[in-house]
Amino acid sequence: MLEETALIPFFKKFDQYPFSVIVNNKEYKIGTGNKEFTINFKKPIPLTSLMTSTSLALGEAYMNGELEVEGNLYYALDHFLGQMDKFSTDESALKKLIFSSTAKQNQKKEVQSHYDIGNDFYRLWLDKTMSYSCGYFVHSNDTLEQAQINKVDYILEKLYLKKGMNLLDIGCGWGFLLLEAAKKYGVHGTGITLSKEQYKEFNRKIKEEHLEELLSVELMDYRDLPKCRQKFDRIVSVGMVEHVGRDNYQNFMDCGKKVLKPGGLFLLHFISGLKEYAGDPWIKKYIFPGGTIPSLREILSCAAEDGFHTIDVEDLRLHYNRTLLCWEENFKNHISEVRNMFDERFVRMWDLYLSACAATFHNGIIDLHQILFSHGANNQLPAVRWY
Repeated sequence: MLEETALIPFFKKFDQYPFSVIVNNKEYKIGTGNKEFTINFKKPIPLTSLMTSTSLALGEAYMNGELEVEGNLYYALDHFLGQMDKFSTDESALKKLIFSSTAKQNQKKEVQSHYDIGNDFYRLWLDKTMSYSCGYFVHSNDTLEQAQINKVDYILEKLYLKKGMNLLDIGCGWGFLLLEAAKKYGVHGTGITLSKEQYKEFNRKIKEEHLEELLSVELMDYRDLPKCRQKFDRIVSVGMVEHVGRDNYQNFMDCGKKVLKPGGLFLLHFISGLKEYAGDPWIKKYIFPGGTIPSLREILSCAAEDGFHTIDVEDLRLHYNRTLLCWEENFKNHISEVRNMFDERFVRMWDLYLSACAATFHNGIIDLHQILFSHGANNQLPAVRWY
């Protein structure tokens, strides 16, 4: 009863949308009006856990089946997570989790913990391009696959590629962008990744497409790029800077500058925050260890220190909301196959991850920006947007 008595007052501050909380088979109404969703606690959560990290306490309760959301999970999260500014986080108690080491070996381990879950798992719910980043829905009826093709085409157009150029992809994933760049523009492409699974699959695709003379992939930390003594005409990085850590944003941009030719273009596509934020404890513990979302102003400031000129900034936030909803639908459609690979706790964790991220993008808690930089002033580019 004591936990129940403490739980209800804690949730009363989340009253932007009316909902119900069920504890010990008793239903409590939060807010005014008809309830939008219901949270059923099979086991009450200690107030101390909610105060240490609301996100971690609720996330683990859902993973463990101790919390059920009656109705559509995304719908409930879309209404609830818009109030994340009311969440409690004790950063001092969670210091090791929130502020993990940015050493090379630790970051390699963190990246592999997510991206090396298994290519067969990602194939279940990504599209055929194996693109694990925000799509670009040009038309209302675009499929997920078409949106990912659109996104890559759009990025390549922004990079103003010419045949024979050297293109570096920092955090190349499973390689779709470089494969398209080689086939459509005849550029020489180098991809780097810390994921063994991505490295293996991208190598297989290069051979399958007979593109060995144009493309290569390396298992490499971005910090080792300057040692390679190679210069590139263009650099692209999609969804990778979120893994380098706040202390390394400047170093990341520095490394880009060192390997980019004067006048070269650098396109950075990344999840961003409105302001600087240490990160969500649940996401850091279970989904992206060490992941930290930069603010737009942080990246622009770091770029300016390296003499990068900002040519264009574009917001694609709602495209990521739709991308995640497509992934969530695919995940649900293949959930029996996922259950054959992993336990129920993992299934619930991944379901929560996809739905929660879709909701946070929809509410503007996180954003998605594409920035196009030039290394110094480039007067050879068209004077109007060419893409």
